[in-house]
Amino acid sequence: MSTAPQGAPATAPQGGPTLLTARGIDKHFGAVQALYKVDLDLPAGAVTCLCGDNGAGKSVMTRCISGIHAPDHGEICWMGEPVSIRTPRDASHLGIETVFQDLALADNLDIVQNMFLGREIVRRGFLDEDSMERAASKTLAELRVTSVRSIRQPVASLSGGQRQSVAVAKAVMWNSKLVILDEPTAALGVVQTRQVLDLVLRMRDNGLAVMVISHNLNDVFEVADRIAVLQLGRMVVQGPASDFDRQSLVDYMTTGTSSRRPAGSSDPDGAVS
Repeated sequence: MSTAPQGAPATAPQGGPTLLTARGIDKHFGAVQALYKVDLDLPAGAVTCLCGDNGAGKSVMTRCISGIHAPDHGEICWMGEPVSIRTPRDASHLGIETVFQDLALADNLDIVQNMFLGREIVRRGFLDEDSMERAASKTLAELRVTSVRSIRQPVASLSGGQRQSVAVAKAVMWNSKLVILDEPTAALGVVQTRQVLDLVLRMRDNGLAVMVISHNLNDVFEVADRIAVLQLGRMVVQGPASDFDRQSLVDYMTTGTSSRRPAGSSDPDGAVS
């Protein structure tokens, strides 16, 4: 794989500009090395599914991109320019929003209050409820989230799929360019899972870069444009989803190798096949 020159976004294998490029990311926690020289490309207008078994390093890599953990070594570039993402606020300023499994929603607040929690619009010392309602309604409409009765509905009354949709809408409305979803369909039923996967595809169609962390192979092959696989802290392969099948993906996740390697993908040592 090629690395973008400074000042110019890289081009993804699918032809879109790469918003985020990570190169050589290492992360230690005491004597434990969680990530080993990880490379990752996240292009705009594409869904990249980050796969791997438990302990593979998916959550650590996500937290490095989100500003929760600072990498020990390596470089992250945003639109071709090296950046330092030291806090979640740094990530938000770039346009990176992450929806973790706990969703970070307050059950005692309604949808509008949750979407603006910590970012309330204030005018002349008072909350501008009208502006917040209009912005929340506009974002939900753009994402075609139609299953909620009212934007003033308490989050505690929402189903799992509705809660996930609200959490995604909250991330999208702040001029996001990259949205990261951590196991977005975990513990959801069939209908709710379909709603969330459709939401992922709509974000992609709106030009956003989307990274989905998932163990569910059905979900992965349903939405992925690209697949990247971590195994024991190493990026063992990444490439177009069309170059993978279920068996090869399981092989990479469990052993780090497969008899079927995607053309043009990188191995853990950086060689290109």
